[in-house]
Amino acid sequence: GRRFQRFGCIKFRTMELDADRRLQELLESCPQLRAEFEKDHKLRRDPRITPIGQFLRLTSLDELPQFWNILRGEMSVVGPRPIVEQEIPRYGPAMEQVLSVRPGLTGLWQVSGRNNVSYQRRVLLDLTYVNRRSLGLDLRILWRT
Repeated sequence: GRRFQRFGCIKFRTMELDADRRLQELLESCPQLRAEFEKDHKLRRDPRITPIGQFLRLTSLDELPQFWNILRGEMSVVGPRPIVEQEIPRYGPAMEQVLSVRPGLTGLWQVSGRNNVSYQRRVLLDLTYVNRRSLGLDLRILWRT
């Protein structure tokens, strides 16, 4: 969260209960999947996602519980997506800037292609948002969301 403040980002569960263990097994058994995961920290066809979870993600309904995080002041409606601890090194020196604002429910990354955007591009989009933040930009992002 903002200023490196940890918080529990609330979401509907979209993966199987043993998703972490299953991911490790997949990455150990398949070098192609390992390379794909290491590149962008995600899998195009992730077998850990349940059928209902797939629907929730496709419609972005899995994000709905984050309105509670917004009401508690941990998140904003618009801003960079919350970052899990494992992703911090991927931001490098940009991390300080990105964490100078509250994470958002939606942002430039979501309206710029989301899953079709590389992680490196996500970092650039987050930095762009932080550097150009304004009411007008927030309204444009909300409109495109």
